Amino acid sequence: MNERCLACHEEIGWQVQRDLGLHGREKLEDCARCHPDHAGVDFELIAWEEGSPQQFRHDRTGWPLQGKHLTLECHQCHKPELQKSAVAGLLERENAARSWLGLERECVSCHVDYHQGSLESDCTACHMATGWKPASRFDHARSTFPVTDKHADVSCDKCHLIPGKIFQAGDAGTELPRYRPLRHEDCSDCHRDPHQGRLGATCAGCHVATGFKGVSAQAFDHSRTRFPLSGGHRSVDCAKCHDPERAWGKRPPFSTCESCHADPHAGRATLAGRRVDCAVCHDDRNFRPSTYSVTDHESSPYPLKGKHAAVKCEGCHPKNPSDVPAVELGRAAVLIRRDHEKCRDCHDDSHAGQLAGTRDGQECESCHDVRGFKPSTYTVARHAGTKLPLEGRHSEAECRDCHGEIRKNLPPLPDVRTLGEARVALTLIDAQCASCHHDPHAGRFSAGGERPRENDCLSCHDSTRFRPSTLDVEGHGSFAWRLEGAHRTVPCSLCHEELKLPAPTVRLLKVEGSPRSLSFEADHLRCASCHDDAHDAQFASRTDGGACEGCHGESAFRPATRFDHDRDSTFSLAGAHRDVDCARCHKTLLDATGAPRVLYRPVPQRCRDCHRSSVGGKEISVLGESPS
Repeated sequence: MNERCLACHEEIGWQVQRDLGLHGREKLEDCARCHPDHAGVDFELIAWEEGSPQQFRHDRTGWPLQGKHLTLECHQCHKPELQKSAVAGLLERENAARSWLGLERECVSCHVDYHQGSLESDCTACHMATGWKPASRFDHARSTFPVTDKHADVSCDKCHLIPGKIFQAGDAGTELPRYRPLRHEDCSDCHRDPHQGRLGATCAGCHVATGFKGVSAQAFDHSRTRFPLSGGHRSVDCAKCHDPERAWGKRPPFSTCESCHADPHAGRATLAGRRVDCAVCHDDRNFRPSTYSVTDHESSPYPLKGKHAAVKCEGCHPKNPSDVPAVELGRAAVLIRRDHEKCRDCHDDSHAGQLAGTRDGQECESCHDVRGFKPSTYTVARHAGTKLPLEGRHSEAECRDCHGEIRKNLPPLPDVRTLGEARVALTLIDAQCASCHHDPHAGRFSAGGERPRENDCLSCHDSTRFRPSTLDVEGHGSFAWRLEGAHRTVPCSLCHEELKLPAPTVRLLKVEGSPRSLSFEADHLRCASCHDDAHDAQFASRTDGGACEGCHGESAFRPATRFDHDRDSTFSLAGAHRDVDCARCHKTLLDATGAPRVLYRPVPQRCRDCHRSSVGGKEISVLGESPS
């Protein structure tokens, strides 16, 4: 039957679908449990579980009756004029008063909005069901105007119902309180201005909510005067500037700081020779630190550049300097003006007078600038004017490698006590290569050596690197052996065996161990000094002792370009002999050691030693063969 019931009673189905009311909340599936079958026109269709409508538990509908709602009769709420829900349009009975449906839960669905929409629609935000007044849930502290001090003693109507000014019309023209909007930004929104606007509209600038009479020094807005209080002036007691007996009496002068404050610098705080007011270098936040900045210093006789811009003021302007009388410093005891023409006016000589008597003297700026003491501005180009121009690898060396107190792999400085705080030796003893580098030639090519060279080491080397030597083939001609022919392509180490020794990785003087010796004393004036005798002394009996150069040139060993068979042998090549291959006469034999040797001497010179005539009536020419 449930489906048939809901087919007619659409209002019940509407509530069930939306979980509203008793039917929607309890999801009753058996209509007949509460609604028995029809039993006549006057039959009561509802079987109340509690016994009667008056005993019905209203909380089952989702709306528990509380407070004054408990004292109302059912029909006071369940009546046609309050049936404002959408379900009311589905009711088809003739007497709508007999229906329990159609009511809404919002207060304004049953009650008139006393505030006429000026506040939120939820009355329970301020009121309770126990009674309309007082609005016990309203807390003024949560509003935009928390009520404190004297305002807490004022009745609500004093602010919210001012006859003829703040009201809204109720029934029959009655005046109702207005709660919102209600202006309260300024005191003058509610209070009359006794100053008639002379001090502005903000009363709180001088007055507080505890009472209008009397002025609060903390609340008084001094910025409305010609001397706004800021910085340290904010914490000064009023009586310090104003007569405590007549608090608002004669106004004190304030055009300059000295109107109230004495000059703490004894008149020595000047700019461009003129005394200036305190405000030029200080502000009212505090006397210290000074507001005189690096930018301000630009207009002074000594603009701050480079590292000077990062120096604290007291670094140059000390307090209580021992060499200045206290009377010249004033109460602040700070040295304002000081000498600054030279670096030495502020800085000590870090080099202990090493530059005394030089062209630049002891002026720091000749090698340094204000960007920083390190690195020095002394450049490689300027070093060219010294005894040792920096070229090649020397231009890559760090200054401290030669001039530092600790010179790694170099001889120690003669006297470190005269270097000064910088610990740098500016002038060195000499600029000879051997002062810093090993001489692998043991002085042989230096001045006073066995074979002195005009430029010492630089005659064969340069400052780019020690190896390879800059001595080329042409330069070798300046020594005892001029390189010609094939000798021009021979590696140096083939003649100078010293070069085959391992080369040291460091060439400075203090390197541990001994450097390899490169004496280059070998005698290379004869071929036999470097080459073996390929002929096994066959030509030793010659007048030149079998010198190689008698037959061979320097371009190559073969052919023997200097040998002339007609001139240099006892067998002149003539006729057909000129076309015979050398090996036909000069056989290759094995010597005593088993090595192959070409036999040049002795060689047969008679014809029959090489040739023989007819054999068996046939003419035969045989060269270098014996008859079988």
